Amino acid sequence: MTNSDFKRIAVIGAGTMGSGIAGQIANAGHEVLLLDLPGKNSRNEVTENAVTRLLKSDPPALMHKKRAALIKVGNIEDDFDKLAECDWIVEAIVERLDIKKALYQRLNDVISPECVVTSNTSTIPIKLLVEDMPQDFRARFAITHYFNPVRYMRLLELVRGADTNPAVMDRLARYNDEILGKGVVQCGDTPGFLGNRVGVFALQVGMDEAAKQGLSVEEADALMGRPMGIPKTGIFGLYDLIGVDLMSDVVDTLGSILPDGDAFHAVGRKDNPVMPLINKMIASGYTGQKGLGGFYRGEGENTAIDLDTGAERPRNKILPESAVLAAEAQAEGRETLGLMISEGEKSHQTFCRNFLGRVLSYAADLIPKVTASPQDIDDAMKLGFNWIRGPFEMIDALSADQVAELATNAGVAIPPALAASQKNGPFYTVENGVLNVRRFETSDGVFAPVILPEGTVRFSFTRQTLTPILRNKAASLYALDGDLRLIEFHSKANALTGDSMAVVAAAAEDHGKGILVHNDAQHYSAGVDLNHFYALIEEANWNGIDAFLNDFQQACIALKYAPVPVVGAPSGLGLGGGYEVLVHCDRLVAHSNSVLGLVEAAVGVVPSGGGVKETFFRWHAATGDWRKAAWNTWMQVGYGQTGASPEQAAKLQYFRPDVDQSVMNRDKLITKATALIHEMQSGYSAPSKPVFTLPGNELLTEMDAFMSKGVADKMFYPHDKTVAMEIATIVVNPDGPEELAQIEQDLLDRERAAFIQLAKTPLTRERIRTMLFEGGAVRN
Repeated sequence: MTNSDFKRIAVIGAGTMGSGIAGQIANAGHEVLLLDLPGKNSRNEVTENAVTRLLKSDPPALMHKKRAALIKVGNIEDDFDKLAECDWIVEAIVERLDIKKALYQRLNDVISPECVVTSNTSTIPIKLLVEDMPQDFRARFAITHYFNPVRYMRLLELVRGADTNPAVMDRLARYNDEILGKGVVQCGDTPGFLGNRVGVFALQVGMDEAAKQGLSVEEADALMGRPMGIPKTGIFGLYDLIGVDLMSDVVDTLGSILPDGDAFHAVGRKDNPVMPLINKMIASGYTGQKGLGGFYRGEGENTAIDLDTGAERPRNKILPESAVLAAEAQAEGRETLGLMISEGEKSHQTFCRNFLGRVLSYAADLIPKVTASPQDIDDAMKLGFNWIRGPFEMIDALSADQVAELATNAGVAIPPALAASQKNGPFYTVENGVLNVRRFETSDGVFAPVILPEGTVRFSFTRQTLTPILRNKAASLYALDGDLRLIEFHSKANALTGDSMAVVAAAAEDHGKGILVHNDAQHYSAGVDLNHFYALIEEANWNGIDAFLNDFQQACIALKYAPVPVVGAPSGLGLGGGYEVLVHCDRLVAHSNSVLGLVEAAVGVVPSGGGVKETFFRWHAATGDWRKAAWNTWMQVGYGQTGASPEQAAKLQYFRPDVDQSVMNRDKLITKATALIHEMQSGYSAPSKPVFTLPGNELLTEMDAFMSKGVADKMFYPHDKTVAMEIATIVVNPDGPEELAQIEQDLLDRERAAFIQLAKTPLTRERIRTMLFEGGAVRN
């Protein structure tokens, strides 16, 4: 079994997880057979409905609607014999051992002797699943535990059984890494594996401590969220997102399978003070976002419930003092965990101290009885729960002595791995330019290089081995092997500021032999810092806005005309100003989940970093017609259209499949992008200066008529027309007939003028204010 590429794959079970797995296989361009029980109204009703749900899902489960055609549907009565042709079958049916065992017996009678079978179970040990199966079946069996939603959650826990053939594990690992884009963590057959065991424990501890310290749900989520490097949903917001009832079931399941004496039992169903309230919520239909609401309710989740009484009340949006201080520290690149345990109200400090002491010591207690490597647990939490750092990286940030003190004060025994770190030093260290992790094959642990699949580079690891050429609080410039440069944005939410663009401009000057624009945050960049613009608008500082935009434009122009190849490698959101940096790169190597586009019109302004200009040029390259290019640019920028994948972005010219690349695994971005830079270096020359034609004002008349009709038909608000007509002034000559031009700067000047004109309007000011302070853009 040396070939990692499976040729014929089937998924049995068309529920949320089964259909999501089938969808991701289709996203990779592979055909997949999806089976479930026969339907009541039609034989394939269940699986057909599953594909329909994939097509309607938000966020989209499929990278393009045409991927649905790769999912062949059937049922386990009429189509079971088709499984004989498969070389990998994924079982994703109901979590009942008896039903799973019966299915495996049926499979064993049909499938080929080479076919690999895996289960998506999150709870049932392999030894129970296959205890009645023959040896050759057990050798080809493993657990492939995906996380929901499958397209977006990076973690795959690949669990081996006592009899699983290592070649099967290697084949599954390679396919999921290289083809499906997963971060694979190999696990032993232990209860809860790694991700859920630590992640759900952390949620339950947060809930337990919130109740004990008398915190509100808002306070707890604000503290156990971004300040700790955990998603902003925190505890109660994540319960609502996943489903209060589903989380309750997970808690019960973990409680039933974890060994006696495990610390989880103290925060599970029986002893957690919030669980009785959860029982009442579920019984009344308050199951989270999918139901009547959960811990947060009402329109825009503007109410929350009291943990003591369950009563609904207005939501408190004032952040705790320590969370505010942590946000300021994060913006300046300073450590936040120490602030969380020493600043702010006493109850907030105690919550954070006990949470960190209990959770970090619990993770350490899993070493070595669940895994010998702290990296496995760290990877599981980063890939499966979107933590910025794993538990052991957090221990290193605080120090093992500090965490041991927190654990002791929280009434928790110090586990051996934590004690070893107190004695011998951190879990991670850099030696001779290599990042090493302490592995616990022995009691004190021995350092070995972190383990990553072939072609995988995580800049969060690489960064620790480098010293930046230039660094400020918003961005850094690094030198990579091969005399390449890497621009990393790292401001809050990677919102672009003057400091960000100063590093871009510096890279264009100190360019080495090629420039890579990349960071490994969840989102590359959602655009320019609106807070900065709003402050300038409030001051009526139009010259300040013009100067900022001009600096932004000139940095992008310098990047575009640098004498070396420039490649952008985004993942997540690449919107607004973030996309404007990318559009000035020679090529993109984009993660397949990247969302690309120009969205400024939603807040009543226009893209003004060269984005309108470059979109106009790209549409001409695609159509050969300057008039069509102007119209298409005007329409999509005015509507704020985005592509939810590179494949969809290609329809908008934001991604060019003939020169750009899409990569399923975001951990391969740096490897692919640097290879592309090296490929481009031979004979490279910067782009030629453009010669272009601006359509005459007769097109402006058409645009005006289109918007006037839309306003009259109540499709648009009057201010939408104001914004649209300012966009039009960038790509149309408003003063006369068609005009041949060759000064790129003229279009940049038009972008800035349009932005400032709109910034002066009260409605644009209100849209920006609403976006910043009320969580959404108004339409007026």
